[in-house]
Amino acid sequence: MNVRLGNVEIGLARYLGLWGAVAAPFAVQGYLRDALMGHTWSMFDYVRWAMIQWYTWAALAPLVFRLAARYPVRAPLRLRDLGMQLPASLGMTFLALVIGAFVSTAFEPSGFGEQLRQFVGQHAATGMLTYWALFAIQQAMQLHEEKTRREVEASRLASDLAQSRLQVLRTQLQPHFLFNTMHAIATLLHEDTPSAEDMLLRLSDLLRAFLEDCQGQEITLRQELVLLDLYLGIQRTRFKDRLATRVYVAPETLRAAVPSLILQPIVENAIRHGIGERIGTDCVEIESRREDGMLCIDVRNHNSTLEERPAAGHGIGLSNTVLRLKELYGDAAQTRLEMIWPRGVVCRLRLPFREMEEPDESPEVELA
Repeated sequence: MNVRLGNVEIGLARYLGLWGAVAAPFAVQGYLRDALMGHTWSMFDYVRWAMIQWYTWAALAPLVFRLAARYPVRAPLRLRDLGMQLPASLGMTFLALVIGAFVSTAFEPSGFGEQLRQFVGQHAATGMLTYWALFAIQQAMQLHEEKTRREVEASRLASDLAQSRLQVLRTQLQPHFLFNTMHAIATLLHEDTPSAEDMLLRLSDLLRAFLEDCQGQEITLRQELVLLDLYLGIQRTRFKDRLATRVYVAPETLRAAVPSLILQPIVENAIRHGIGERIGTDCVEIESRREDGMLCIDVRNHNSTLEERPAAGHGIGLSNTVLRLKELYGDAAQTRLEMIWPRGVVCRLRLPFREMEEPDESPEVELA
């Protein structure tokens, strides 16, 4: 059995124990007061008197909490709220005195009138203070509940906002990727029809894999590399022998969680600023490893330099990559572009290492 105080439920035994802890000091105080005056009753009498007084308030406390919840006193102070609580405190205190006097008549030789007179004379002020103490406790609990509720609601709204922003970034990224790929296919339609048809088939496989495996914001690095391989197949068909790719993946990183389609825009950026803008060949390398609790992914190409890239930035794909990592991992994730010797650019991703469950049938990834 439980006792309900506002929105809080307390077990009956615990509730009675709390009020017993209040009654015990008053019983001792009564005994010591009379001992100093030279006349005492048995200790049992003092315990009985204290229990009658405080367990009466224990019975009335749920009603006090309901009154406090219905007629709260909040800043700024309004006379209407105070006008409801003042008569309520007087009424509840008088009710507690009447109940205590009535119960005492079962143990005392004097009648109800004499017991009521003694209760009023001894416990009226304490009763008023008790009412307002219970009122203050209820108001403090309610304020705490409201604050907690607001914090939970604010946290939920912040989470929903972050998810919405991530979804916007993903929907912005995918049309960008599709536009670039379809443009490349259109370019080949009249020059190399079989290659264009092969690219369309690979694009279909990539979209199917993405729709099947990438419902959440994160997937395993193994799944991400499978999607990337489908994308690289499209680019190898487009550039033929001019483009080589190598993947160096530490086996312990294959189950690491990464944002879905995080590598594709980086690789696309490397290809576009490499052999996409100049003659010759290029090699795009992807490397992953674990260092000090971080997943480190490097994407390198050897046919471009940072000085040759636009000063205003590096395109929507790389910008979205930075924003997605910021939304998902905050300051724990980093993205850097650096020159490599003797020629080339590397994009370095650093994000917290966290393993996640893989699908039952995870495709194999060819490791260099």
